[in-house]
Amino acid sequence: MTSGSRSPRVLPLVSLFASLSAPAALAAPPSKPVGIDLVTANGTGCAKGTVAIAMSADNTAFTISYSGYLAQVGVGAKPNDARKQCQLNLHIRVPDGFTYAIESVNHRGFASLASGATGVHRARYHLQDQSPPTFLEHSFAGPWLDDWQATDLAGAAGPAFAPCGTPRNLNVHSELEVTPGSSNPATTTSFLALDTTDGALQTTYHLVWKACP
Repeated sequence: MTSGSRSPRVLPLVSLFASLSAPAALAAPPSKPVGIDLVTANGTGCAKGTVAIAMSADNTAFTISYSGYLAQVGVGAKPNDARKQCQLNLHIRVPDGFTYAIESVNHRGFASLASGATGVHRARYHLQDQSPPTFLEHSFAGPWLDDWQATDLAGAAGPAFAPCGTPRNLNVHSELEVTPGSSNPATTTSFLALDTTDGALQTTYHLVWKACP
């Protein structure tokens, strides 16, 4: 699968998980490299070896790339292919004197939906020891044969910063689901994907930083 040269169709913005802390003055990102580790990856959408993560050189974002994350219905699909999910546990090696928050998340994927078929992408994010928030959803309606892009933003109270001096892993839970609707699954195939073969369709997590006392 490839993103091609066309611009992706863009879905409306939705609000990211609510902040648990008061708005704070932001700091410039750490000047030294910030490491990020994939601690665990579990789910039907992220089999072993199909997830890659990378921190940007300026420490303002990290990306997640999938190489096997696709939900589908119709010709060639199995019943359990209609819904795929993935739970990731990430450790960001935050330098002393800093903490971080996710300001926004940009999702990019590809959809091939027959007329009448629908697809849904769901995601939620929370720090270790926090209660999981509700899923944020982006919906797709066929006919659709194109890349797609959707963005989640921090809540009205601002980004939720990890507590200073207390390492907390970040949990990322996502789902893809496709339903045939009024399309004919005996003659058509519909799918929704977060995977890519050329590295162009990544999920990007934009970070902001705060200095710790």
